[in-house]
Order: sequence, then C-alpha cells, then structure tokens
Amino acid sequence: MEIIISQTAEESSVLAARVIARQVREKPDSVLGLATGSTPIRMYQELIRMHQEEGLDFSRVTTFNLDEYVGLPRTHDQSYYYFMQEQLFKYLNIPAANIHLPDGMAADIPAHCAEYEAQIQAAGGIDIQVLGIGSDGHIAFNEPTSSLSSRTRIKTLTEQTIEDNSRFFDGDETQVPRHCITMGIGTIMEARMNLLLAFGEGKAEAVVQTVEGPISSMIPASILQHHQSAKVFIDESAATKLKLKEYYKWVYAGKPEWQKDQ
Repeated sequence: MEIIISQTAEESSVLAARVIARQVREKPDSVLGLATGSTPIRMYQELIRMHQEEGLDFSRVTTFNLDEYVGLPRTHDQSYYYFMQEQLFKYLNIPAANIHLPDGMAADIPAHCAEYEAQIQAAGGIDIQVLGIGSDGHIAFNEPTSSLSSRTRIKTLTEQTIEDNSRFFDGDETQVPRHCITMGIGTIMEARMNLLLAFGEGKAEAVVQTVEGPISSMIPASILQHHQSAKVFIDESAATKLKLKEYYKWVYAGKPEWQKDQ
C-alpha cells in the first residue's frame, strides 16, 4: 500500500488522474472501475481536461461502476447512472456499449449481480479500480462486517451511510434508498490496481484505520493492505491521524518522476 499525501484535494486528484492517464495511454483497451460521490469529481474533471486538451483517447476503454441504489431509475438525478453521465461520460469518447453500471431496477437482482460479475470477467478483469471511502471505512457499499471475499450483491445501507448520503437528497434521510447493488470486496481485490481517494478531516479516522489499523471486516477498506498494488491519495486534512505521515511523504518525495504515475 502506497500512501500519497498532498496539500489539497485538488492536488491529490490530479495525481490520481495521471495514474489513470498513463494506464490508458499504455493500454488503450483498459478496463476501468469507477466510483461515484463527491470525492472523485475533481479527478474526473482532470481526465476530461486531458481528453479535450491533450487528446487522451478513451475510445477503446471499458468501464464498470462500483454500485447503484436499488429502486432509483436511471433517469433519477441521484442515480449513479445519472451522476456518471453528468460528471464524466458525456465529456469522453467511451462507446456507450463499453459502459457498465449495476441496474437498480433489475427485476431479478441476484441474477443481475451474477451477470455483472460475468461481464467483468469477460472483459478481462479490471485494470484500475477507483475507490472512495465512507466515514465508517466502507468501500463501494460494502458496509462494516461485509465479507472480505464478497461478490457483487444487494446490500442494506447502514444508518451512518444513509445520514452521510442524505446531503445529496436535500438533507432528507427518508429519501435515501435503503438498499443498493455493490461490487463485493473480493471483486475489488481482483483489480490489478486500486486507487483510494479520501479528502477532509471527516475521513481522517477511516484513513488511519484503513492504513495503520488491523485488517478487519469492521473497516472493510483495511483489506487493501493485502492488495498487491493499492495507492491511497489523501489531502493533509485526511492525513492528520496517521502516525507515519512524515515517512509516507518522505518515501513519495524520493521516488523518481517516472515511477510516480505507475
């Protein structure tokens, strides 16, 4: 696990975007796992800029999103399908047929989840998976106590996650769906690289538990300590509780420039 600390969320987001850009340039038919929420938006903006100003080509890229609310149609302005269209896809040249998101309106959710897993495997697996982290340490919607070998499935959201996400529903917790479809932790761990982004003091406890705490299903993100290639991009605020913060900075500063995007 590599910990990359920047002064601001914007700086961290640009660094993360550079890793994805290098992946796409070196393997034009890359498979990218994408996340929603406020955390990755600045990174997506940088990828859009690279596409528009530097010619970064996404025409052969395939994408799989982490999750989706159950019961929200794709036209709903809080569905993750809608989010991805508005924040990223409509600005890039990814073919529509190559874009995959769970369907929260699927008639047979278990069958749909199994099909989603099969689609990931048929695409050759995920090259880079983008992750945010919840204040309770969840990744995707794998809430505390989720199996560390879980696969795409339906999950019930915790009260904490519902409270955290209510800001997207005008602060009304009653409007937040109670269930979701999410990639499992086992699926996430099979990605060849994981990029975790976390910004702000509200994520500091989750970050220190993930990076320096024991591996536990109570902090699902902590399993990334076992991943062969996990990069954690955080700002100074999210790094405040890390005991080895200065060491992480020293390690990253000493890397040759060519290695920082790998």
